[in-house]
Amino acid sequence: MAEGRGNRNHPRNLQGVLQMAVEAGSASEGPAPREPMTKERMEFLRGALAEVCKGQMDEVEQMKQCLAVLSRDECRGRGSEEEEEEKDEREEVLEMLSELCENLDNARDLMKLGGLDLCMSRCLCHSEAGIRWRAAQLIASCAQNMPEVQFYLLNQGALLTLLQLADHDTNSTVRVKALYAVSCLVREQEAGLRDFVSHDGFSVLMRGMQSDSEKLRTKSAFLLLNLLTSHPEHKDTVLSMGMVQQLVSVLRSPHSSVHEHVLGALCCLVEDSPRGVNDCRDASLGLEELLNQRVQDLRGREESLEELECCECLRAACFQGQPFQRMEWNGSIDCKKCKNG
Repeated sequence: MAEGRGNRNHPRNLQGVLQMAVEAGSASEGPAPREPMTKERMEFLRGALAEVCKGQMDEVEQMKQCLAVLSRDECRGRGSEEEEEEKDEREEVLEMLSELCENLDNARDLMKLGGLDLCMSRCLCHSEAGIRWRAAQLIASCAQNMPEVQFYLLNQGALLTLLQLADHDTNSTVRVKALYAVSCLVREQEAGLRDFVSHDGFSVLMRGMQSDSEKLRTKSAFLLLNLLTSHPEHKDTVLSMGMVQQLVSVLRSPHSSVHEHVLGALCCLVEDSPRGVNDCRDASLGLEELLNQRVQDLRGREESLEELECCECLRAACFQGQPFQRMEWNGSIDCKKCKNG
């Protein structure tokens, strides 16, 4: 942080933002005069603030109307057409809430309005898959980059419900969206990660990578890679589950985008881990032959450079006795080639 900025108070509301803008404008013209604000300027600023706040209030009212729809008793037994219309309406308001809650202020307001409780109690467990996955999407929209909302959801037990949906729901879209919400609650969130580990979340990811759904397999491998990179202290836990064997079996499936994340996860498990290296050397896995073939297939393909480098890292560290150079993770695989490789 730049020197002299440590004690700067950032505005917490729209009025504070407006005041900061006024002060900044005055500062650019030299020291602000100590004369009282004129009546005309006061009225102008009040009008401007009212217009800005009006938009925020309108969105709060929209959220209240959406919650009123979700709170209504369902019209069971009133005819299939009427039930279908009601389902469509609930899906529409969940999508509207997700869009509104991309704004962090709205996410906080929805929490205070009881919208997250309603989402968990009525929508995540709904019989209609379209409502379940949209509810999971809404939770993800509210939780991402919002610690206050994350802590609230964790305290309400949302993570366990989402893990169960990601693991067992019969609809693949629900499973994908639930896992996305899980990711929003555990990435860069220590309390969320502790809950994730206590609920055996790594096993959920392992099973997700064995799914028939390509999206679920990819998202499971991506989250595993992210967590292993950010929290290598959980490496032994993952290795004890037989994760290396599971990851290698995924690599034997037809080539797809999931393989890049799987190779990155294997690199994490091998780095500074004799146990990880020994697991990869298990002759019954045939990993050396698989990596040799993959290197041959990927060489010369610019779009597969990161995947190729991970293959070479693994091959050198596990089967050529070379040291493994630390892998960096910045949202996409950046696997540095091994020393002397």
